[in-house]
Amino acid sequence: MFGRLVEDIRAVKERDPAAPSAPGILILYPGVQAVAAHRCQHVLWKLGRRGIARFLSQCTRFFTGVEIHPGAQLGRRVFIDHGMGVIIGETAIVGDDVTIFQGVTLGGTGKQTGKRHPNIEDGATIGVGASVLGNVTVGARTKVGGGAVVVDNVPSDSTIVGIPGRVVATNGIRVCPADPFRREPLPDPMEAEVIALTKRVEELEGQCLMVSSCASTEQLEELSRRLDKLESELDALDKVVKSLAEAS
Repeated sequence: MFGRLVEDIRAVKERDPAAPSAPGILILYPGVQAVAAHRCQHVLWKLGRRGIARFLSQCTRFFTGVEIHPGAQLGRRVFIDHGMGVIIGETAIVGDDVTIFQGVTLGGTGKQTGKRHPNIEDGATIGVGASVLGNVTVGARTKVGGGAVVVDNVPSDSTIVGIPGRVVATNGIRVCPADPFRREPLPDPMEAEVIALTKRVEELEGQCLMVSSCASTEQLEELSRRLDKLESELDALDKVVKSLAEAS
């Protein structure tokens, strides 16, 4: 147990440039205190002393602002930075070297029983105010952007942003916002508008080909103007999507 605490303090010094000395980290970092207390509470939970484990976890929440259910499984060198408002559910599994910022929720999506909380694999980073909900997996070394809501599995070495969360980069390479990892896609009005405009442009291009042999010059010019307008609208929406993704 003491060895784990030493590892936690070293992890803070490596990841936080503002970290003071080891005693300062132990005294001033509620995330470190909450993780250390959870390790003791988790032992009590596994030994069947669940009432006292839950009571102690609520005491920890009162003093640190971090609520970790004693049934949750935390790996080594988990760093909860600042910590206030962090919630980790009973069946959540957090791997080694994970960094969690304030306001993060690793929670469920309803009244399911059994495994109902997320799995966070080694080296992942969960940004400020992000929510990872349900029995989903966030892959190793993946970065979840601030305020994102993750409701589907996320591959390793990815960056995910937005509501609902979407993969915008994998292995440092930008990918299409409409990623293939969604199990049950939620509606995205902006993405739907882009797709609709793309289809409309394709339809107009087809019409131009069909009437080019018999249409008058004025009709062709009108179709050309409409096509240029739709293409400019599509370009504008594409820029908005990219700017929102970069801002996230």
